[in-house]
Amino acid sequence: MNYERMFERAIQSLKDESRYRVFTEIRRHAGDFPMATRFLEDGSEQKVTIWCSNDYLGMGQHPDVVAAIKNAADTYGAGAGGTRNISGNTRMICELERELADLHMKESALVFTSGYVSNDATLSTLGKLLPDCVILSDELNHASMIDGMRHAGCEKVIFRHNDARDLEDKLKSIDPARAKIIAFESVYSMDGDISPIRDFCDLADRYKAMTYLDEVHAVGLYGLRGGGVAEREGLMDRIDIIEGTLGKAYGVVGGFITASSNIIDAIRSYAKGFIFTTTLSPVMSAGALASVRHLKASRFERAMHQERAATLKSLLTDAGLPILPSVTHIVPLMVYNAELCKQASDMLLDDYGIYIQPINYPTVPRGLERLRLTPTPFHDDAMMAELVNALKDVWHRLDLRQAA
Repeated sequence: MNYERMFERAIQSLKDESRYRVFTEIRRHAGDFPMATRFLEDGSEQKVTIWCSNDYLGMGQHPDVVAAIKNAADTYGAGAGGTRNISGNTRMICELERELADLHMKESALVFTSGYVSNDATLSTLGKLLPDCVILSDELNHASMIDGMRHAGCEKVIFRHNDARDLEDKLKSIDPARAKIIAFESVYSMDGDISPIRDFCDLADRYKAMTYLDEVHAVGLYGLRGGGVAEREGLMDRIDIIEGTLGKAYGVVGGFITASSNIIDAIRSYAKGFIFTTTLSPVMSAGALASVRHLKASRFERAMHQERAATLKSLLTDAGLPILPSVTHIVPLMVYNAELCKQASDMLLDDYGIYIQPINYPTVPRGLERLRLTPTPFHDDAMMAELVNALKDVWHRLDLRQAA
């Protein structure tokens, strides 16, 4: 049996569909975000502007965050030294959890090594702990949520994206005596739309269901203190479990959930993805803590972020480029073809020094390929003009579809 050949075929199938991903080796410039250096295979270097970063507010290079990380390295050393059960329960991660619980006005919080792990570990554990549980999932939920539901081993029911009426139809068909969880996101990162959180909470109350809200693309960015869309809409108290990440708006790494003390204690005690993983290092915990505290107090970054996103959308629309309408900071620029999307991305990088990764299946459905732009407070008018001119050139060179 030729195992190597099997792997070659698997890779070739991705290349045949123009879905094979090539990583771009870069070095971000501290204090000069969003600029970076690209390292090419021939040993040369190229200065590039990053337009696809999830470091939405540039907090990964904020002086307070960097200083906290440096101080924690001197104080704690590099690593946590073990799992939370075995010497890894550092003071720094406990402080971070208290800060996150306060952010979402919950009794308690639990930090994981990534947002993916927090979704997977929590949802899989909930499905096992709640007897005869059924999880109702928005059809566009993130892969980490889908994996968590799959690993839960309980029944899963999928409802149409952001469709409260379809969700209610599904709830009506379920035995009222069964445990139920409605799992959904606030901001969907590929289309940039927002879920009807209030409607879903009303249905949860009516049909005695728990609510599980992924605020990964909203924490730090929305709400008076950066608590997310649920905070902005005054609904945090109606959500049983709020999940978020420290790797996007907060600019570091890690994931978390906030909920009642009993829920957190149960996940802490049963979730394998938490129990058997080394604790997030005190260095990263310190950076996250500084970032969360800063964005709780400062609204400047959020205001600038929204202004920059609105400005870019206006410029792209005026240029006749096909952006998908979005009410958030996400700016999807539609290409509708996997091969052309990869070509456009390569041309922008090679010829213009503009780094935007192509988005294709399975992240989005086939035929809805796109370039996902994420403007930050640090993308100035000159950068935006350069981007729009480059996109117009690429669209002309590849004869791509214009805006309707």
